[in-house]
Amino acid sequence: MNLGKWLDDIQSSSLAAAVRGDSGWEWLFPNVETCHVIALALVFGSILMVDLRLVGIASRDSAVSKLSAECLPYTWIAFLFAAVTGTLLFISRAHTYFYNVQFQLKFAFMALAGLNMAVFHFGAYRHVLEWDMRLPPPPQARLAGALSIALWTLVIFCGRWIGFKT
Repeated sequence: MNLGKWLDDIQSSSLAAAVRGDSGWEWLFPNVETCHVIALALVFGSILMVDLRLVGIASRDSAVSKLSAECLPYTWIAFLFAAVTGTLLFISRAHTYFYNVQFQLKFAFMALAGLNMAVFHFGAYRHVLEWDMRLPPPPQARLAGALSIALWTLVIFCGRWIGFKT
């Protein structure tokens, strides 16, 4: 199956039609979009709390390991919710979104944010108990926090930009 056919099939599904507002469901898209924005705000907010600690700006009296353990479960729940709502938005106009540069950039920045997180967790975070309360945190941790803030800000920026380009 080629990509164009696959996008056609997705976009012509009854679920995609419902999300688009066909058949009297015009309220569905704005509600799904609102839930998506709220989920992304929760993702960014919970990540930002940890990143600001890594950079050494906020929560300076909290251990990084404790703050991560408290915040990241909410991050993952919100990310799952954002992925589900984002998928629903995508299927409503799969062709339009798939070929949208801002949509592609959003996913590229999310991938880079994920790579940054993986490098941090398999690198500096493996030794977190050695620097958990130290200020400033080690350079690798500060860099990971700063990159994370920048990348997630770009994800949000591109996500908003999609709405103006579709």
